[in-house]
Amino acid sequence: MTAPRPLPRPAAGPAPRPGRRPVPRPDLGRTPRRPWRRSSRGAAPPVPLPPLLRLLIATQLAFNVGFFAVLPFLAGHLGGAVGMAGWLVGFVLGLRTFSQQGLFVVGGALADRHGIRPVVLAGCALRVAGFAWLGYADRTWTVVGAVLLIGFAAALFSPAVESEVAWQAVAFEKAGGRPRTRVLALFTVAGQAGAFAGPLLGALLLAVDFRAVCLAGAGVFVLVLAGHALLLPRRAPGRTRVPVRGGIAPLLRDRGFLALCGAYGACLLAYNQLYLALPAEVERAAGSQAPLAWLFALSSALVVTAQLPVTRWAGERLDPRRSMAAGLGLTAAGFALVAAALPAGRTGTAGLLPAAGFVVLLTLGQMLVVPAVRARVPDLAAEGRLGLYTGALSSVSGLVVLLGSAAAGTLLDAGLPPAVPWLLLAAVPAAAVALLPSATAHEGAGRTEGR
Repeated sequence: MTAPRPLPRPAAGPAPRPGRRPVPRPDLGRTPRRPWRRSSRGAAPPVPLPPLLRLLIATQLAFNVGFFAVLPFLAGHLGGAVGMAGWLVGFVLGLRTFSQQGLFVVGGALADRHGIRPVVLAGCALRVAGFAWLGYADRTWTVVGAVLLIGFAAALFSPAVESEVAWQAVAFEKAGGRPRTRVLALFTVAGQAGAFAGPLLGALLLAVDFRAVCLAGAGVFVLVLAGHALLLPRRAPGRTRVPVRGGIAPLLRDRGFLALCGAYGACLLAYNQLYLALPAEVERAAGSQAPLAWLFALSSALVVTAQLPVTRWAGERLDPRRSMAAGLGLTAAGFALVAAALPAGRTGTAGLLPAAGFVVLLTLGQMLVVPAVRARVPDLAAEGRLGLYTGALSSVSGLVVLLGSAAAGTLLDAGLPPAVPWLLLAAVPAAAVALLPSATAHEGAGRTEGR
């Protein structure tokens, strides 16, 4: 019996000379990339998203279908069927935003303490009740009650979902998955896909009446509630519960985080004008609000089709602060565009073009700002308090929207030259650029939950 022939060894390259280390080949023509500048070109196929991230992204889609079936038509209903004055319509819309954004800190703290499942389910149940109530509200106090309930419902489920998505996105990035900004951009795309379908559903049902729109929104949340009762896990995979200690005093002393909140509040106030200033401009140009649903659809279609490419482009060329500054600049330009076109007084299709340009620029600005802001919060949050910080971001910005929306409603109803309110609104996001914290503020501080 002969001995087995040894396997041939793979050919080796020339051995280094004694006493000398191999010189690494220089990476010519390329600059070192920061984590937010990672490129996908030449990379391996992306790692599939974990099941919980997929569920939470689908959750955002469903939330926005139900919500945006109702909200775009609320201002017209309040000013027409209910008979509210312009300042009161603006105040009610701001109150809705504040009861939602302003109380996010409560929902975020509850999610930190109890986990996301009970908070999300309770929020969905309250949203069903709020939409049903709004469908039958015909007086100011009943409208205010329904709007507060609708806002508080979102104050429960939204920070729970958003903070969990942020935490899971950071964990997925560390495990070799996609950068967190890409995951958060996908979350935004899902939300805008819902915002695209919602107004179209609402426009169809508005032919019946506003009550039918509200009941359809409530029906969507009934389905969301049932689905999450079955599918949402009781404990998030890979999540270790950290004991929550202390109040919000350290958060209130965090100047970098509060500056980020102020800038994000200006961004939200600008976005809120889709529901206040834009309907008034569409009414002036077209004689009705019929084109409004198509402008909302345009905004949502842009986000669905362009959010991921824009996020990829910005991640390879801009740090987070520059991305946010560019987004706020585009937002200001959108308001300035309408202000520049108003003196001509055009109506019809030509009169709607500045409004369409405003929607495009505002949407592009949001696409740059929102993922960058959400990606920064996990780096700023204290350990075990990501829900609180996520909620506080929305609470502070919600306060900005409450005060700013009432002022915007007063401006639009004050009989000023038509361009003046739009110029003043353009100044808000432009001034907010100065509030943005530096790109390296708190960078690498190691305070993020789970790090």
